[in-house]
Amino acid sequence: MNGQTRSNIKPGMTVLIVLKQDQRTGKLTKGIVKDILTKSPNHPHGIKVRLADGQVGRVKEIVEA
Repeated sequence: MNGQTRSNIKPGMTVLIVLKQDQRTGKLTKGIVKDILTKSPNHPHGIKVRLADGQVGRVKEIVEA
């Protein structure tokens, strides 16, 4: 599943995000969603989330529901 639709993402899910500093390289960071920061229902670059460890980035892939 991709991370462009807000309704697909729930706190506690494991996701792959791209951090702001990794946008050029496309390096993905795995983590557990703590907060959903994007308010709109869809976003073309991925929904912005805060992980449990405090890192913020856009969801590229949902690992597990």
